[in-house]
Parts: sequence; C-alpha cells; structure tokens
Amino acid sequence: MSRSVDVEELNDRFAREHSIDDYYERSLLPIRLIEQRRLAIIKSMIGPVDGLELAEVGSGGGHVLRMFPRARITAIDVSDEFLATARKNLAGYDARFVKGEVDKLDLPSESFDRIICTEVLEHTVDPEAILATIARLLRRDGVAVITIPNDPLILRLKAAVRKTPLGYVLRNRIEWGGDVYHLHKWRPDEFERVLERHLRVTDRGSAPFDALPIRACFRCVRRG
Repeated sequence: MSRSVDVEELNDRFAREHSIDDYYERSLLPIRLIEQRRLAIIKSMIGPVDGLELAEVGSGGGHVLRMFPRARITAIDVSDEFLATARKNLAGYDARFVKGEVDKLDLPSESFDRIICTEVLEHTVDPEAILATIARLLRRDGVAVITIPNDPLILRLKAAVRKTPLGYVLRNRIEWGGDVYHLHKWRPDEFERVLERHLRVTDRGSAPFDALPIRACFRCVRRG
C-alpha cells in the first residue's frame, strides 16, 4: 500500500461527505440494527470500565465512547472534522481529544486499561503499525476490542441488492458507509491472522450474527 496517501485529508473528506451522526441515527434500518449489535458486542467485550483509562483509536464522532460515561476517555483521531463532532457528542464526559495517527504520537507505553479500534484499520495505510502501537499502549491486564467490516461479504450483498427493485429505489444510499474509502479489505479469518501477530484473540463476535458476519469483532489481550 502506497505511503503517499494523505490520511488526514482522506478522513476529513470522508467525514464531510458521510455525516457520522446521520449514519448512526438516520441510516437505513438494517444498517442501524447491524451497528447497534456491533456496539453491544463492543460494550460486552470491554466489560466494566468505571474509573479506567479507555482510549479509542479512530474515535470518529464519539458514538462508541458515549457508551462509557464512567471511564476516563481519550479520543484519538487523525481528522479535525471527526474530533469536532466527538467533542460535541462527548460534552460532559471526562474526555481528552488527541489528533494524529496513533503510531506517530508520542504516547507512553502501557497508558490504557482498555482500547477500542472499530471500523478504522481498513482506512489506514499501515494497519500493522497501528496494531503494534495498540499492543504497546495496552496495560498488561488490559483488553483491546478490534472490529472490521467484512468487505468481501458486504460487496457481494450490495451487488445482489443492486440487481433488485430495491437497489433502484436506494440508488446512492446503498453506498452509505463509505467503503470506497477503504484501503484494505479483509475476510474475518484473514484479518485474524494479521491481528494475532500483535495481540492474542480471546473472543470473537459477529454483527448482526455469526451466520451473517457483516462486522467481525475481536476481544484481545497482550501476548505473553
């Protein structure tokens, strides 16, 4: 993958073209149900967080972090557009906001009890550098939850829908989700092999369910 990609510009453009608030609140009902299930899996995998240091790598608009009002939150994102939305959505939380690519930030090792990175790595130039950094930032008894879209399956489903009358009705709304901005596309088993080079997977989940794994979710701990 070329390192000439301007990830800040790419993500700012993605944020402007695809309102993250609209995506969570006003997208098509099937999409909302899938994402609600993804959020539920993340919350369950993360577990209790009262008073813990919780970071989200690629925090977007803060919709995931809103589930954890009792944590000390760090929202990390490369996009000013997303961070502005996150500041609005996390008003009143114990939260700090950090701009940049996490692997290029000078954050101390073992900074966080919990780390979330959900639907982010497919947008990055070097996902393994991100995963290595997450492993470094995670405390020894910490938990990381990583999720990805199952793009090969999603693209097949979209192609099938386009051939139906529903596809004609939806037209461009079928592209809601911005997968055209994905720099990587993995099946869950392919991604797990990448993930296991940096973290140990202790649990797996799928949204909306295992038989239709549109979102693949992994609970991880440090290796060794």
